Amino acid sequence: MKTSHLLIASAVAAALTLPAATLTHAGPAPKPKFEAEKCFGIAKAGKNDCQTANSSCAGTSRRDQQGDAWIYMPAGSCNKVVGGSTTPKKA
Repeated sequence: MKTSHLLIASAVAAALTLPAATLTHAGPAPKPKFEAEKCFGIAKAGKNDCQTANSSCAGTSRRDQQGDAWIYMPAGSCNKVVGGSTTPKKA
């Protein structure tokens, strides 16, 4: 009986851990297949494509519109977005 409880507990623990493990992302985002540019200052918190001065990898920016956090945008479209810039801003 104890073995079956242990087996069930292990399965539940594995099921709860798997989604968290798939959400973590280390390193930079892959370069998109379209003609792209880096657009700074418009990414939402946790949605940046690469490291910043204050975070170590993609998906780790700490606040919305962080000046040194960037995302890939189609070439020529960054400056059309309010707050977007092709050069980093002060974090």
